[in-house]
Amino acid sequence: MNLQKLRQNILFKITSLNAVVIIIRLIISVVIQRLLSLSIGEAGIAKVGQLRNLMEILGSTATLGTFNGIVKYVAEFRDQNDELQKLFNSAYIFGSIGSLLSASILIGFSKSLAVTLFDDPEMRMVIISLALVLPIFALNRLFLGIINGVSAYKTYAKIDIFGYALSTGLTVWFLFQFNLIGVLMSIVLAPVVQILVLLFVFGKSLKNFIKTSGIRLEIPYARHLLAFTLMSFVSTVMINYIELDIRTMITNTISYTDAGNWTGMSFISKNYMVFSSGLFTLYVIPKFAQISEFKAFKTEVLHIYKTILPIFAIGMLLVYVFRSFIINLVYPNFTEMDPLFKWQLLGDFIRLATLVIAHQFLAKRMVKSFVVTELLSLGLFYGFSKLLMPIYGIEGVVMAHFYRNIIYFFVVVFLLWLYFKPSRTSGKTDDN
Repeated sequence: MNLQKLRQNILFKITSLNAVVIIIRLIISVVIQRLLSLSIGEAGIAKVGQLRNLMEILGSTATLGTFNGIVKYVAEFRDQNDELQKLFNSAYIFGSIGSLLSASILIGFSKSLAVTLFDDPEMRMVIISLALVLPIFALNRLFLGIINGVSAYKTYAKIDIFGYALSTGLTVWFLFQFNLIGVLMSIVLAPVVQILVLLFVFGKSLKNFIKTSGIRLEIPYARHLLAFTLMSFVSTVMINYIELDIRTMITNTISYTDAGNWTGMSFISKNYMVFSSGLFTLYVIPKFAQISEFKAFKTEVLHIYKTILPIFAIGMLLVYVFRSFIINLVYPNFTEMDPLFKWQLLGDFIRLATLVIAHQFLAKRMVKSFVVTELLSLGLFYGFSKLLMPIYGIEGVVMAHFYRNIIYFFVVVFLLWLYFKPSRTSGKTDDN
């Protein structure tokens, strides 16, 4: 591919822009994570990880898991205002119900959640504050779904960078004012900052896609979105619940220090993997939603692999080579993190290759295939972790991450092979 064609390649444009966003985020993250590691230590980092997992769960439950459904249907009906309004109506009602139910549960069980997550009943104020912020959190997810659906990647990049920078500034301020509790509260308030940035950058354009008058539940879209509710529950709620449980298991079986080391490793992983999450919602889901032939799907997958896998391979190799420098720079006291890099990076690379093709399940609403593969992946991760941690300590958890992703890849390939068998109807769009 010559330079001119490369510049015209929409995937390359998104990839390049995401690379810029990731570099900026990484620079900010390095500063804030070093500051946090020196200020609140491994135990504090572990508690921050607990809250972030809870926030991920609530990102799904507060919207009843409609985010990927919004991306899919906005991509399909971006020029049909009536259909978009019906979609928004249903998604808004789903979000209202989800945020109200989630907030009620948080308030009702605030003390027990504080003890379970932070081993401190006084932290219930963090849980209650989170409950109050949930409606804003849900609305922010709805608006981001629209932005991703229309593949407004430049707008998304601006919102991501400015929102992340302002949220980080709030974290630093609250850290110096209130120590660990301040850090946790700043994470809770981050969605408020993000939606303000989103409305400032994209507020006028949102009016082209949604109208807030006459909101009512549209039964056909409600039924379609419920499929994504199930898929989101499995992929987001379950995975974060498993991470919460594994972190608690590490704390109880080994120590808070090791739980902090694993949380730090996971945070580094999520910082470079966030590049791929933006790519999936901005490009892969909208693109796969428009493909129904195996040949076109295969061509697109190879195109994505050729574009992003070499970049990821080089980046991950550099992360591994300079792992000691990264640890000293970001987590200077986390000396036991070094052995975790090899297994985490190998597992993440295989997972990236798998997630590219697995997003066909989301794009085509292949509910059964999605649920089966996600539950298998999570079950393998939890099972391997329980099996390997008593033998290899904290390293056993990242080994489990690597082994489960190998199996996950081959299962996804097999299910897609079944889906695209020539004997099947060429126009088939789901398996539920």
